[in-house]
Amino acid sequence: MKDKIKQDQVNKAVWSACDTFRGTVSPDIYKDYVLTMLFLKYISDVWQDHWDTYKEQYGDAPDLISELMSNERFVLPDSANFYTLYDRRHEAGNGERIDKALHAIEDANVGKLRDVFQDISFNSNKLGEESQKNELLRHLLEDFAKPELNMRPSRIGNLDVIGNAYEYLIKNFAADAGRKAGEFYTPPEVSELMAEIMNMAEGEEACDPTCGSGSLLMKCARQVQAKYNGSRKYALYGQESIGSTWALAKMNMFLHSEDNHRIEWGDTIRNPKLTDGEGHLKHFDVVVANPPFSLDKWGVESAETDRFGRFRRGLPPKTKGDYAFILHMVETMKPKTGRMAVVAPHGVLFRGSSEGRIRQKLIEENLLDAVIGLPEKLFYGTGIPACIMILRKTKKDKNVLFIDASREFKSGKNQNQLDEGHIKKMVETYRARRPVEKYAHLATPEEMAANDYNLNIPRYVETFEEEVEIDLVAVRAERLRLKAELAALEDKMDGYLKELGY
Repeated sequence: MKDKIKQDQVNKAVWSACDTFRGTVSPDIYKDYVLTMLFLKYISDVWQDHWDTYKEQYGDAPDLISELMSNERFVLPDSANFYTLYDRRHEAGNGERIDKALHAIEDANVGKLRDVFQDISFNSNKLGEESQKNELLRHLLEDFAKPELNMRPSRIGNLDVIGNAYEYLIKNFAADAGRKAGEFYTPPEVSELMAEIMNMAEGEEACDPTCGSGSLLMKCARQVQAKYNGSRKYALYGQESIGSTWALAKMNMFLHSEDNHRIEWGDTIRNPKLTDGEGHLKHFDVVVANPPFSLDKWGVESAETDRFGRFRRGLPPKTKGDYAFILHMVETMKPKTGRMAVVAPHGVLFRGSSEGRIRQKLIEENLLDAVIGLPEKLFYGTGIPACIMILRKTKKDKNVLFIDASREFKSGKNQNQLDEGHIKKMVETYRARRPVEKYAHLATPEEMAANDYNLNIPRYVETFEEEVEIDLVAVRAERLRLKAELAALEDKMDGYLKELGY
């Protein structure tokens, strides 16, 4: 019987590997080393597992085995694998050896892994002086050589275990990372909510123009898998401006067996790379994003002469880039099936000037479908409440559904959370598209125009709870009764004290 691995075992093992760095290197630095080592160990285990299987079958035909191995999903050159590095862990130069191995793997798989390891160096002085660095990396290699992290397919069975472990690490790093967490991770329950509302179908294409580690995109993909018996007939696209985060997204995709993806590295506003080959922006069925909130210096200078015409509805303020990302997403929706969900700070709903004019045009063009107000403290690195704006190219009507879910959360010490019930309520309310007292309101274009296109949710969803009227006569009577009761008790106490001689 095969020793199948359990998810919590591998999660615990990869998280304990971080102990090597704790107290010596900060989490925002060592996260990339741990995640890259997990990827290296995984592809090394798959390679070794398949090699052993072929050797068992064709032991006397080494050329045939080499030919079969050349067709592997990832090809590992001689000596460029985890086990060679582990065997030499006591020698000097661990950092240099790991870097050389990663570059050799990149060269051998250039179609899939081009530039993925260029932003990470295990030989960096970020890990300390040579002797300290060599010892840290020896411990890291030993941590990943533990039996719990034997990730051979013949042992673990369900390959989702590895992808889930990667996500587990990313989530834990986000919880530790403070403000920087928002650069690479959206809380899973928010991603789940957005994915369910987008309801991606088989054969569709999805894009996240600020994709971080790619988790939100993969939540959309899982909608297809769940509805179509595990189907992978879809394509995922993304762009990410931070090189190390882009590399995380690429590795995350491969660890989840999402080979049908195109994740580009670059600034989406200044240099959008997801084009159709003819110089036009590529269009998608589903567009989702959690862009940086109110980004300063987002690229207003290049936006003024944008060759894609993304800002024809208005130029966002130069110190607040929220609508830069929103307008980019609008331009990348397919003409009929296109729909989008974007996380944004509440300011996008009511700030005036150019943002007010942009809002007005989105409503007049009948693109805005719904606004969902979320609870505070949901997002890593910020306590402010946010909203989700949903836009569609083809709508059921000209109205906009407002949902106030700001009080729907499970309270936590540092982070509030949405549970399955909260998500279900929001999704069902969105799909029903009907008013719900103190929770949802369907606003007409005339109503929004009367509010001067201010979309602040309390203008549309009345959540005021009337206080229960107080009967002052009854309160006075109860007060007199309690005073009389207190006087009787004090008389009784005086009697007891006299008996005791006081």
